[in-house]
Amino acid sequence: MLNQSVNEPKEPKVTTEPRINDRIRTPQIRLIGYTGEQVGVVDIDTALKMADEVGLDLVEIAPEANPPVCKIMDFGKYKYEVAQKAREARQNQTHIVVKEVRLTPKIENHDYETKRNQVEKFLKGGDKVKVTMKFRGREQTRPELGYKLLQRLAEDTAAVGFVEFAP
Repeated sequence: MLNQSVNEPKEPKVTTEPRINDRIRTPQIRLIGYTGEQVGVVDIDTALKMADEVGLDLVEIAPEANPPVCKIMDFGKYKYEVAQKAREARQNQTHIVVKEVRLTPKIENHDYETKRNQVEKFLKGGDKVKVTMKFRGREQTRPELGYKLLQRLAEDTAAVGFVEFAP
């Protein structure tokens, strides 16, 4: 096994942040002013002077474009707004929880009603429900009994949910 030498340079870190001010290396850019108006294609020095005059940063918005698109804006405020949008998107994601209910083919009526009520409670709470049928001994030779029970449960809970995957 080869060990990396201490003196060898490590791979450079790839940043996802847009380049700002002096980090923009292209000679000409398409400039958008701080009020949002199109200035046009200008050289980088002129754009940096314009940004410095209003006390804002020159931020590269679309580096893949030809010429790259840059905008005069407050970079700190821009970073804050991007972070806020990312946090809001994370909060708005729904976390799907899968609950499991186990049944056997030889279930008594009261036990079945209890399990059905559990399934309905989970579905009303917005969770998905996985129903597992457990066969023991000779029950394995009669899988149709389990299938009938699953169909009955699906029909009884059709008002609050639907079957996503049938057995």
